[in-house]
Amino acid sequence: MVALQGYYDGNAVRTLEHINAKKNQKLIITVLDEFLEEKPEKKKTSVRGALRKYADATLRKEEEGAWEQAVVDEYDNN
Repeated sequence: MVALQGYYDGNAVRTLEHINAKKNQKLIITVLDEFLEEKPEKKKTSVRGALRKYADATLRKEEEGAWEQAVVDEYDNN
């Protein structure tokens, strides 16, 4: 028999340690009157637009087709 620490997250029982149990193996779950301190969820932030301050609108026309032109310049065998 092995004793593990864990908690109930409101949906499922989660272990705090690795468990070497097989599918359909019976468990004994003891509910204690102790609680884990809840950590506030980290706000997920997006990096979308993070480099906007470096954009140069005057170069936008030159950027169109730049990749294709670079490939032609590099690999054109004429």
